Amino acid sequence: MSASRTQSEPVLSITRTFDAPRALVFEMWTNPEHLKHWWGPKIFTAPIAELDVRPGGEYLLCMQWPDGRYACNCGEFKEIVPPERLVMTQRFCDEQRNPISPQDHGLPNDFPNEMMLTVTLAEHDGKTTMTIVQTIPAGLAAEMGALEGWNQSFDKMAAYLGTR
Repeated sequence: MSASRTQSEPVLSITRTFDAPRALVFEMWTNPEHLKHWWGPKIFTAPIAELDVRPGGEYLLCMQWPDGRYACNCGEFKEIVPPERLVMTQRFCDEQRNPISPQDHGLPNDFPNEMMLTVTLAEHDGKTTMTIVQTIPAGLAAEMGALEGWNQSFDKMAAYLGTR
């Protein structure tokens, strides 16, 4: 990491509340047909969602740009506690799960090759508060647009939940 980004810098953390039960929000993360409706910022579609939802199981999620290019993430589920918690690794890859360097996506040299993503869900009065923590420095996430991208994805999730 560069001198401006230290290991002690806070990581990306986002909390959103959805007007839906926790079990349904958990399904949004674990059912590939649901993921295809909300994964990725607003200009993307998500035609590829393959999940083996078990500890040690792998996943592949590909967003598609309007021009047809893909941007994929893949990784491994580390922890699954239905319907309250998911922990998974996350890295850039191609449609065949071959690793792609973050720098090949134009990201800075100090962007990590692999991150951890933790999703925590809590239900109160029929609504679900979701917190995601992604192990990239918060400042770097803001610079690269990750915060905006996640929030656009969660806007899509909220709209999709409204149709369920």
